Amino acid sequence: MNDCVELPAGTYPLGEPGEEREVTLERVLIGRWPITNRDARRFFAAAGRDAAPALAARLEAPGLADHPVTDVSFDEVVSFCRWATDELGRSVRLPTGDEWEAAARGDDGRSWPWGHTFDPERCACAESGWGWTVPVNAHPQGAGPFGAEQLAGNVWEWVGDRGPDSWRVVRGGSWLDHAWGLRSSRALAADPLRGTPTTGFRIAIEPRSDA
Repeated sequence: MNDCVELPAGTYPLGEPGEEREVTLERVLIGRWPITNRDARRFFAAAGRDAAPALAARLEAPGLADHPVTDVSFDEVVSFCRWATDELGRSVRLPTGDEWEAAARGDDGRSWPWGHTFDPERCACAESGWGWTVPVNAHPQGAGPFGAEQLAGNVWEWVGDRGPDSWRVVRGGSWLDHAWGLRSSRALAADPLRGTPTTGFRIAIEPRSDA
């Protein structure tokens, strides 16, 4: 759970084509991978929470421990971060959309985490034909510039941003999405009350002041 990579402090080119902007960010640690079913199972057991049937089935399924957790609502994700804060003794939260995108694009503004040319062999997506989630460590060759993996495809990921009205935001695309939906600048509004089979999350950890 606490295997993270560093997003260095700096200025990053972000935004969709035609809406580009430069954003200055502070240093933060970003989860190397999305949170797995193994991690989520520990949380639900420790918190004494009941998982929805679809989520409970994934948490208990043999062979899925290293797959990203899915079917989690925004409230469950925030509760996980609170639990992880206590577990690690560090401030754990969701990455902001800007932090997430910077981790995926780097300071050269790449279109996908690995570069400007789409490659379905580097991710789980519609073009690669996996047809479901894959283990979070299945595509090291698709890592972003700072070492975070699975930032394109496999599952959409909740971030801390607010969407329109009371909705929230997810990033990254899923195993169901095509190349366009997996672009690192792509953001999608999502109902915070609804967990889906294509949505998971990763954590951000505030660095220690003396680190």
